[in-house]
Amino acid sequence: MTEEAKLCKEYKVNTKWFAIYTRPRWEKKVHNLLVQKGIESYCPLNKVRRKWSDRIKLVEEPLFKSYVFVKTDEEGRTPIRMTDGVVNFVYWNGKPAVIKEKEIQTIKKFLDEHENVELIKVDIKPDEKVRILSGPLMDKEGKVLEVKNKIAKVLIDSLGYMLVANIDRTKLISINSN
Repeated sequence: MTEEAKLCKEYKVNTKWFAIYTRPRWEKKVHNLLVQKGIESYCPLNKVRRKWSDRIKLVEEPLFKSYVFVKTDEEGRTPIRMTDGVVNFVYWNGKPAVIKEKEIQTIKKFLDEHENVELIKVDIKPDEKVRILSGPLMDKEGKVLEVKNKIAKVLIDSLGYMLVANIDRTKLISINSN
């Protein structure tokens, strides 16, 4: 293995996803600036239908207002902080908040499969684990906060937000252990 390959492998092992706080309405700009610097960045975009007097258009808006996710290691944090539009890293218990890879993938998949995703701030822990029986999220497991009519609320714990999708209750099965 070449020295460069070793360094690349070591970099990938030591990188983690972090949330950064941006200036208001700078999410897409910050994402593009970070990508230009060669930094892995993710700005979750929600597909929303907007109505004007003459037409309805599907537009992409940032799902998390003033937040962008970056994958970096300890040394990579300074160039990120120095990027125009970046206010700072989001901190949790005095350290930059680490976001799980699985949660980033869940957000990407959720936004690929749904439009008009609603983001609701939560401060509670879920009770019941479920598996989805059919549809685009088939065989996925989640924790249900609430089921009313046909709306299931799925929690992504370390972010403290939930993504809301319309999932028919008959397509959910409880997997709680007795």
